[in-house]
Amino acid sequence: MLKSLSSSTARDLAKLRSLVHAETGIKLPQGKDVMIETRLKRRLIDLNMPDMNAYLNLLFANGGLDAEFPKIVDLMTTNKTDFFREDSHFQILVSQILPSVLRALPAGASKRFKVWSAAASSGEEAWTISMLLAKAAQQDPRLEWAILGTDISNRVLERANRAVYTKSDLAPVPDGLRSKYVMMAKDQASGRIVPELRARVRFESLNLTKPPYAIDNGLDVVFLRNVLIYFEPEMQARVIAQCASHLRAGGYFFVGHSESMTVNQLNLTQIAPGVFRKEGAAL
Repeated sequence: MLKSLSSSTARDLAKLRSLVHAETGIKLPQGKDVMIETRLKRRLIDLNMPDMNAYLNLLFANGGLDAEFPKIVDLMTTNKTDFFREDSHFQILVSQILPSVLRALPAGASKRFKVWSAAASSGEEAWTISMLLAKAAQQDPRLEWAILGTDISNRVLERANRAVYTKSDLAPVPDGLRSKYVMMAKDQASGRIVPELRARVRFESLNLTKPPYAIDNGLDVVFLRNVLIYFEPEMQARVIAQCASHLRAGGYFFVGHSESMTVNQLNLTQIAPGVFRKEGAAL
């Protein structure tokens, strides 16, 4: 347990906290040491190690840091997400943003609507958006769409790409959308997102603290929800500015409901809790 750490191991733990912060922007003060140990227990079990002393010795004395660090990042990142989380944002997307975009189209034109889920975690946000855009495109064939989901954790990106979720995971999805866009297993215990949605959504690894981002410009919507709270104010401002730079003028920027106060970009105007419009022409 942590109370048995030697002074040298305590220094190694401080070094690990500093490395995680530098690479991910995640704040891990000394008060988080118990949390760190709890989350790393999986690695201790996998490596058959007796305690944190042995694991930290592997990292810093025996050259294991490079191989272990991606696994550490996976375990340190918080990946809480749900289908239709903060549902009012999706209602704004469907009832306000999409209609305004389609109304502005010239006669005979179509619109390729591009969305970036910038803290995609295990994919529920991106798949929620995909269902809504697919339904909207059925109603108005002028709408073409594509979604990119990114995250720093390869573990959750693998799950997002598999697109398989338990019955409990899928509970927030309205029945009409679930029956149309999820292929349930025979035992109804889990389901997979249908191929026609999977063909339009892709997931990639991206560290928000390491710009520039290899992301398209001219995006219509960026979702950056419930990740800024883990960053310090300076990093929050940098990440917001970088993400917003990939939006088209008139595009929309979403943060978590509790994160609205972190957005202070002069070119982003708040239109609803957690929802901002980038100044400029609509299209």
